[in-house]
Amino acid sequence: MAVRLTAEERRSEVLDAALEEFAAAGFDGTSTEDIARRAGISQPYLFRLFGTKKELYIATVARCFRETLEMFQRAAEGLRGEEALHAIGEAYRDQLERDRTALRAQMQAYAACDDPEICAAVRAGYGDLVAYVRRVSDADWPAVWSFFATGMMLNVMASMGLTNEPDPWMVELFEGCGKGV
Repeated sequence: MAVRLTAEERRSEVLDAALEEFAAAGFDGTSTEDIARRAGISQPYLFRLFGTKKELYIATVARCFRETLEMFQRAAEGLRGEEALHAIGEAYRDQLERDRTALRAQMQAYAACDDPEICAAVRAGYGDLVAYVRRVSDADWPAVWSFFATGMMLNVMASMGLTNEPDPWMVELFEGCGKGV
């Protein structure tokens, strides 16, 4: 007998499937049919859970940023200042090496910011990351800017396949961020 999931459990499974699909093809390139198929549900049920494709996308973006924030919080637990920044940076680099799905989803979300509602969700999620890093590190704005600039550069490099036979310049740049390839 199949186990029946609650609507909230099913929503979570759909968000997992949507993250994979949206990370691969972006908002415009992803069909709700593909998401429903990956989640093992019907397309009409997907719409009952989320209303519209855009609502599903925004929920996926919000969850992705929230999970990134939670990773930052776990990494910096009990730490302050430079130690917290270092721990967050290490956790983020490790995540990029292990699983690029969240990274790819965030990159797709930045690209979808032409839509004002999607942009609002992206800005809110990224703003939460900035506020947390600022609060836990007590760093000045130039240090926070440098921290996030380095993170975005790592995102771009990871998007180009840093761990897949990197070019020499990629290795040097990555090592300059404090971690060898």
